[in-house]
Amino acid sequence: MGNSSFSLVFTFFTILQLLILPTSAETDSTTLSSLLTVKASLDPQDLILSSWSSNATDFCNGSFQGIACNENGQVVNISLQGKGLNGKIPPEIGLLKSLSGLYLHFNKLHGVVPKEIANLTELSDLYLNVNDISGEIPPELGNMSNLQVLQLCYNKLTGSIPTQLGSLGKLNVLALQYNQLSGAIPASLGDLVNLTRMDLSFNAFFGSIPVNLANSPKLEFLDIRNNTLSGNVPLALKRLNEGFQYANNSGLCGVGFSTLNVCTYSGTNPNKPEPFGPGSSRLPSKSIPESANIQSNSLNQSRRPQTAIVVGGIGLFAVLAVTGVFIFSWYRRQKQKIGSTYDASDSRLSTDQVKEVCRRSASPLISLEYSHGWDPLARGQIGNGFSQEVLESFMFNLDEVESATQYFSETNLLGKSSFSAIYKGMLRDGSVVAIKCISKSSCNSDEAEFLRGLKLLTSLKHENLLKLRGFCCSKGRGECFLIYDFVPNGNLLQYLDTKDGKGKVLEWPTRTSIIKGIARGIEYLHGNKGNKPALVHRNISAEKVFIDQHYHPMLSDCGLYKLLADDIIFSTLKGSAAMGYLAPEYTTTGRCTEKSDIYAFGMIIFQILSGKSQISQLNRQGAELGRTEDFMDANLKGNFRDSEAAKLGEIALLCTHEALNRRPTIEIVMQQLNDVICSS
Repeated sequence: MGNSSFSLVFTFFTILQLLILPTSAETDSTTLSSLLTVKASLDPQDLILSSWSSNATDFCNGSFQGIACNENGQVVNISLQGKGLNGKIPPEIGLLKSLSGLYLHFNKLHGVVPKEIANLTELSDLYLNVNDISGEIPPELGNMSNLQVLQLCYNKLTGSIPTQLGSLGKLNVLALQYNQLSGAIPASLGDLVNLTRMDLSFNAFFGSIPVNLANSPKLEFLDIRNNTLSGNVPLALKRLNEGFQYANNSGLCGVGFSTLNVCTYSGTNPNKPEPFGPGSSRLPSKSIPESANIQSNSLNQSRRPQTAIVVGGIGLFAVLAVTGVFIFSWYRRQKQKIGSTYDASDSRLSTDQVKEVCRRSASPLISLEYSHGWDPLARGQIGNGFSQEVLESFMFNLDEVESATQYFSETNLLGKSSFSAIYKGMLRDGSVVAIKCISKSSCNSDEAEFLRGLKLLTSLKHENLLKLRGFCCSKGRGECFLIYDFVPNGNLLQYLDTKDGKGKVLEWPTRTSIIKGIARGIEYLHGNKGNKPALVHRNISAEKVFIDQHYHPMLSDCGLYKLLADDIIFSTLKGSAAMGYLAPEYTTTGRCTEKSDIYAFGMIIFQILSGKSQISQLNRQGAELGRTEDFMDANLKGNFRDSEAAKLGEIALLCTHEALNRRPTIEIVMQQLNDVICSS
């Protein structure tokens, strides 16, 4: 009887479970459908996420690129950073309720941040930075109770910061820099008791810094540079030392900060500097004195004209204030459009083609103007370590540059990037050069820093670095020109992805020689020898490795970032990330180090071995197992030393290790290469 009762109960609960809970197959089907919808929106041309197939039987077995699941078969991570995705984030992303990490940074995504993303209540990490996302920040994000990192920087977001973000109790990092956000900094952000880092720089925020934000208990880093903030800086921020960055907010004042003036107040309360906030529709009642409690009607009537005058005065003041804010915002935006007009003191203007390049590269993110009549090489500026001999040996005049390029003839145009144009030219001594044209709007806005960068470039001398012949800065054109030796055999990228007889296939000894030569160039950069400091390249890629007539590699753009504006540097890193060269730790540290150069070098080794620009998981697995057939270029037809190839595959794996402390230094890499590659 007992067994029969137990069987009945067990059967009852089994049937109940089947009725109430969806089957695993139904859940998988729903998740697969959601993933395919997400794929269609993120990658509309099906160029990147082709592994996300509707025919897949299991999206958790590693076949879906960038998907990770938990032990219950639920999707918990989508990691698609730097893949070149150019679609939109669909609302259906909110259906993947088990997501704890969403990593879509360093892509080309556009559209808006869908409010449905707030349905991901388990999400702790949201990385949407370095895309082209526009629109406003959805206030619904304030409901994501488990969110710890919110990265929305380097996009085109507009509007204000929703006050609801102050409800994110677990938030550690809030990164909103380099957008087009405006309004006041909400005082509610001071309620983020776990906040350690917040970056609001390079936006259009106005008003003052909320006191309770300054008192946030765990805050270690606050960057508000390049906004239009004003008012008293809370003294509590002094504790952050260099972790508090506030430059280029001309209205800020305060005591205890060396670069700020002491505040002078006129009828305002210095103890209440925080703005009213975007939710306020009127001034606080305390700002208008309450009338005395007088019962006399005649007295009240006598006060009505005075009240009308006061109300009218307040109304007039409000109109003037709004007008003033509008004019100031207009002026600031006009000031940011540097590079759109140039000093007309030099009658020689740019060609239409070069002006087009410079217009496109003009940065809307820079808020610092060059001094009037931009001319970094003016006599008054030549005090940054340049001797007269160095100047004379490196300086070109505009006539020489124009003559060499046949006045920037289109037939001499070698290529364009987002911030420069490169022309082939011939100097008067008959030597062939490549001339890089950079608009002033893409250059470092501090002329002294720009000059120090030029000095550094002139100090770089190594057989595996592209040689700088000289430079020229034109005040009238608003351009700087860097003159390099011309390299006849193009860059390494041109020797990858060759098939069907198209393109030159590099022989094995040439490939090993190129690998070793690149390593020598990096070793020179990282070393601290002579008058050259240790230097990180930051942007090593196959496109930056040029091949001379003897098939020796030459690294280009070494130290170039010293000349460029911050946002231009970042745009180059964005392209580097899309090609897989940017080390993974950059997404959390925001810094390029010698180990990030090593990571990029490891990727280049893989490219040279495989003959492909895109490195697959199969290539890496082949290197791990020593299966050369899985990562070696089929165009070689087996004509390579198997032991050398296997060892080079191991070195590439070490260099591209996820953990930067596991990557070798360039000195260790050189020792390994010398041991592996046979002398020719």
